[in-house]
Amino acid sequence: MTAQGLEVIDQSVHLTHEWINELAGRLDWTSKRSALRLMRVTLHRICDHLLVDEVAQFSAQLPVLIRGFYYEGWVPKNTPIRERRVADFTAFIGHHMADTAEYRGGEDIRCVFDLLNARISRGEVEDVRANLPEDLRDLWPRP
Repeated sequence: MTAQGLEVIDQSVHLTHEWINELAGRLDWTSKRSALRLMRVTLHRICDHLLVDEVAQFSAQLPVLIRGFYYEGWVPKNTPIRERRVADFTAFIGHHMADTAEYRGGEDIRCVFDLLNARISRGEVEDVRANLPEDLRDLWPRP
């Protein structure tokens, strides 16, 4: 038990660090801050493509802190967006990662998808993928 008795917060912090460490390892990046930023931007862009119900179902499987990052700045009335091309998806993320020297584009975005495949239930990953444009499904490997 923690000094404050708030185990749920401690557990979420621990899980968030696990996710970030795993992603940094998959990316082979030295900066965990950059790995977190890539995860946040990618999660935001996934969220932008989903209907409200699917956004909520997907978020339920994220650690509490990562769920907060996922919802940060989300405006439900602006989703789902109409972007259909993988090039637009990767360009959006690339714009937000432009000052990260280690960023390699689609290869790194796939690392985020691989992390989600490993950490989210297969059924939920398949549901989310099914709600994405076909072009984007090709970028996100099947679980």
